[in-house]
Amino acid sequence: MSLFQDVYDVIVVGAGHAGCEAAAAAANMGSKTLLVTMNLQTIAQMSCNPAMGGIAKGQIVREIDALGGYSGIVSDKTAIQFKMLNKSKGPAMWSPRVQSDRMRFAEEWRLRLERTPNLDFYQEMVSGLIVEKERIVGVRTSLGIEVKGKSVVLTNGTFLNGLIHIGDKQFGGGRAGERAATGITEQLVGFGFDTGRMKTGTPPRVDGRSLDFSKMIIQPGDDIPEKFSYSKETSPLTHQRACHMSYTSPEVHELLKEGFDRSPMFNGRIKSIGPRYCPSIEDKIHRFADKDRHQLFVEPEGWDTCEIYVNGFSTSLPEDVQFKALRSVVGFENVKFFRPGYAIEYDYFPPTQLTHTLETKLIDGLFFAGQINGTTGYEEAASQGLMAGMNAHLKVHEKDPFMLQRNEAYIGVLIDDLITKGTEEPYRMFTSRAEYRTLLRQDNADERLTPLSHKAGLASQERLKLMEEKREASEKLVKFFEDTSILPDEVNDILVERGSSPMKQSDKMFKVFSRPQIYLDDIKKFKKVAAYIEDNAIEKDVLEQAEIKVKYAGYIEKEKANADKLNRLENIKIPANFDYSKLKSLSYEAKEKLEKIRPATISQASRISGVSPSDISVMLVYMGR
Repeated sequence: MSLFQDVYDVIVVGAGHAGCEAAAAAANMGSKTLLVTMNLQTIAQMSCNPAMGGIAKGQIVREIDALGGYSGIVSDKTAIQFKMLNKSKGPAMWSPRVQSDRMRFAEEWRLRLERTPNLDFYQEMVSGLIVEKERIVGVRTSLGIEVKGKSVVLTNGTFLNGLIHIGDKQFGGGRAGERAATGITEQLVGFGFDTGRMKTGTPPRVDGRSLDFSKMIIQPGDDIPEKFSYSKETSPLTHQRACHMSYTSPEVHELLKEGFDRSPMFNGRIKSIGPRYCPSIEDKIHRFADKDRHQLFVEPEGWDTCEIYVNGFSTSLPEDVQFKALRSVVGFENVKFFRPGYAIEYDYFPPTQLTHTLETKLIDGLFFAGQINGTTGYEEAASQGLMAGMNAHLKVHEKDPFMLQRNEAYIGVLIDDLITKGTEEPYRMFTSRAEYRTLLRQDNADERLTPLSHKAGLASQERLKLMEEKREASEKLVKFFEDTSILPDEVNDILVERGSSPMKQSDKMFKVFSRPQIYLDDIKKFKKVAAYIEDNAIEKDVLEQAEIKVKYAGYIEKEKANADKLNRLENIKIPANFDYSKLKSLSYEAKEKLEKIRPATISQASRISGVSPSDISVMLVYMGR
C-alpha cells in the first residue's frame, strides 16, 4: 500500500519562508496541498539574522499580509523589538522592521500551518521530479516513494548541492547541521534548464553572557511601536528588548587579514558571487580599505535565550581567526562562541526561465520560488512563495493567473525584475528599484492589494471589510480637511513657530496642512480637528494615511498618471510564439534577448537590457500601434 493515495493539487518542496507561504496560500485557497521538507523540526527556520523587514523588505511583508499571507502575523506575534526605519525621510521610504524571537518564529509558523485545512506534511528529501510530456505529475523521494501532484512548487533555498565553507574546510550541507539536497539540479539540467551557483554567508553566534553591553551603544526600539499586520489578530509590542552596536577597528582588520590566505573567498575555493549589499567582513575590509571601522549590530536571538547574532560580521574565515578578531571588538573581549560563521554555495536557476506567475517555461505546472531564483532575504522568498502557491492553485483549478504590475506592489517589481532582467548575483529588494514608490508605501498595501487577493480567492471577507473601513475613514478625514475652514488667529502662532508664513485670511485646513512645515501633531492641536478625531474614534493608522494623502497629493497623482502611461504598453500583448526574426529592423541583440526571455507584453520587452526604444518602436509599428 502506498503512503500517498491522493493526487495532490499542489506539492510544495521545502519549508523555508517561500515554502511556508506557498503551502499556506494554496491550501487556504482550497487546494489539497502537501508540504515536503527534509526536517519538520526546522520549518520556517531563520537561517541568518533573526529579523523581518527593513528597507523595502518591510513594504514586502506588509504586502504579503495584505494579500492574506502569514509572514506579517507571525512576525508580530514573535517580535521582541519594532522600528520604523527612515522616519526622517518621506513616507515612500518608511520601512517597518522587527527583531524576532528565532525559536518562537519557527514554532508559530509550524503551529499555524498545522491548523491550516487541506495541508498535509511529509519529512523526506525530494530527489527528483516526475515529468510526462513536458508536464509535472509528481515528485520522487530519496526512498523511491512517488507522490503524484498536479503542480509542484520548488523552494529549495540554499540546499541544492549546498557546500559550506569555513576557512580551508568545506563540507556538504544546506545549512549548519543539515545535509544538502541532491538530484534535482542534475535532472532539471537534463530537461534543458540553465543553472548557476551563488554564495551567501552568516556570522558567528555568540554567548550573550560573555559580552559587556555597558561598553556598547544601546539600540532601543521605537517609543510607540507599530506592527506589520493589518488584521486585528495582532497588537503592537508593550515592552521590547534592546539591541546594541559596536565597531570593528584597525586592530580587528589586521587580525582578520592574517587569515586571508586561508579564506575561501580569496584562495579560489569559492567561485560564485555573493550578495553585493550584504558582504562578508573580509570582503568589506578588502573592498573598503580606506574605512578604519565597520558597524556591528549585536542582536538578541529571542526574549529569553542568551544567544546573540553578530550582524555585520558575516564571514567564512577560519574559526580561530574569527574568534581572535572578534575578541578585539569593544565589548567582545571575553566572547564565547556558540558556533562560527560560514559561507555556503548553492545551485540556482536564472529566473528568466520563468513567466510572471513563477511557472517555468519548460515544464508545465512546475513553479520556482525563493533562493532557487537567485534572490536573497526571507521577505523576497516569502513573497515569491505566496505568488507561486496562489498561481499553482489557480492553474490546477483552471482559473486566471494572479500577477502584480510594477505600479501595484514591490512584489510586482521583484518578480518583473527577476524574469525580465535575470540576476547574476543574489537579488535584494531596495526602494530604489521601484519607479513608483510613492504609490507603493507600507501604509497603503492593504488598499492596493487586499481587493485583488480577495477577488482571486485568498484574502478573507473580514480582511476586505477592515480595509474598506480604514479607507473610508481616511477619505472622510481628508474630506473634513478640504471642507473645514480655519481662521488666522487659530493657526498663526503654530505657523510662525514652525517657520511658515502666517495666514492673512481664513483658509481651508487642507491647504494649511499641505504646508511642508506643518505635521499631524500640529494639526491635532486645533480644537476642530481634536473634536473630529475624538467624536469619530479615529485610529493612528487612519490619521497617518490621511496625512500622507493630504501632504503628498500632488506627487501621488503624478505617479498615478505615469503608471497609467506604462499600463497602456502592458495592455499590448505579444503572442507567445511570436517570430522576432520577421522584424528585420530589430537589432541583433534585441532579437537574441527577446527570443530568450519571450516577454508577454510590450512594456516587459521595453525593460529588457539590450532592447532599445527604437526596437520597441519597430515592434509597435508592426503591431499597428
